[in-house]
Amino acid sequence: MCSSSLRAALFPAPLWGGVRGGGRKVSAWTWPGCVQTAIPGASSVLRSALLRRPPPPTPAHKGEGRSALLVAAGFLAVLSLSISTAAEARELRVCADPNNLPFSNAAREGFENRIVDLLAEELGASVSYTWWAQRRGSIRNTLKAGACDLVPGAPSGMEMLGATRPYYRSAYVFVTRADRPPVASLDDPALRTARVGVQLVGDRSETPPARALARRGIVENVRGYSLYGDYAQPNPPARIVEAVAKGEIDVAVVWGPLAGYFAPRQDVKLSVTPVEPQVDGPRLPMAFDISMGVRREDEALRQEIGEALAHRKPEIDRILAAYGVPRLDLPTRVGAVQ
Repeated sequence: MCSSSLRAALFPAPLWGGVRGGGRKVSAWTWPGCVQTAIPGASSVLRSALLRRPPPPTPAHKGEGRSALLVAAGFLAVLSLSISTAAEARELRVCADPNNLPFSNAAREGFENRIVDLLAEELGASVSYTWWAQRRGSIRNTLKAGACDLVPGAPSGMEMLGATRPYYRSAYVFVTRADRPPVASLDDPALRTARVGVQLVGDRSETPPARALARRGIVENVRGYSLYGDYAQPNPPARIVEAVAKGEIDVAVVWGPLAGYFAPRQDVKLSVTPVEPQVDGPRLPMAFDISMGVRREDEALRQEIGEALAHRKPEIDRILAAYGVPRLDLPTRVGAVQ
C-alpha cells in the first residue's frame, strides 16, 4: 500500500496537490498514514523534502489567479457568443395570410409556405412570419411598416412592390360540374342564362371576370362570393367552388390556383377550364404572372430571391403541380394529388 504512496510522494505534482488518478484528482496529502510509513526508510534530506508543505499562496498570487480566471472566462464568453452568432441562421421575414389555402396558412401547409421554405434553405436562412389577413391595407401594415420583408404570390405588375421575375403564370378558370356541358369562353351563350358565381374583393365587383361579364350585360344572373368570406371558417375562398359542387350555382369563374386545389376535394367531380380570351377587350387580363414581392428600394433582396427562385425552379414546379395550380407557362394537370 505504502509503495504506491511513496511513488506518488516522489513526484512533484502530487506532492503539491495535483495528480490525476482513475479519472479523479488526488493528492499525496490525502494519504498521511502511508506517507509516514514510507518516510523512516528514506534519508533525512528526503524526509525533509517530503514533509515540507508548499507555502500558502500570497495575496498577490491569489489576485493573479483570479485575474487569469476572469480573463479566461471573458475569452470563453466572447468565443461562445461568436460561435452562437455564426451558427444562428439568417432570418427570412415573410408576410402571409394565416387562413388562405392553397397559398398559405398558420400551419404552413400552403404551396407558398413550401416555396418559401425552399428559398430560405437556398439563402441559409430561417423563416419567420408576420400573419395578416389578405385585406385592403395588408401590405401597408406589414411590408411597408417594416414588419416583414417578402410577400409571396404577388402579381408581377403590382406597383407598390419590387417584383422578382415570375415563377408561374396562371389564369381565371370556369368551374362546372363534370356531368354538365363545360364553359370555355366569356362569350358562351350559356352564361346569359346559367347561375354564375364570380369572386368579389370586399363588396365591389373588382375581379376581372366580374367586369368582363358586366361589359356583356351579364349581371342579373350573377352571384358574388367574397374572397374574404367568413374568416372564422377555414379557407374562406373555397365557398365559391363548394357552391358549384352543391348545385347552388351552375358555373363559377375562379382564380386558377384556388379552383385547381379545391375542385378535386369536392364530393362530386368538377371540371376546370381556363377562361378565354386571356385578355378581354383592350386592357382586362384574365391571366397573370406571379412573383415574389419586396419593398421597391430593397433591390439586393429582390435579386437574391430571384436567383434562389431560378436555382430551385424544378422543385418549385413540382410543388405547384402537387397543388394542382393551372399554369400557362408550362403544361400542368389540374387537381393533381398532393
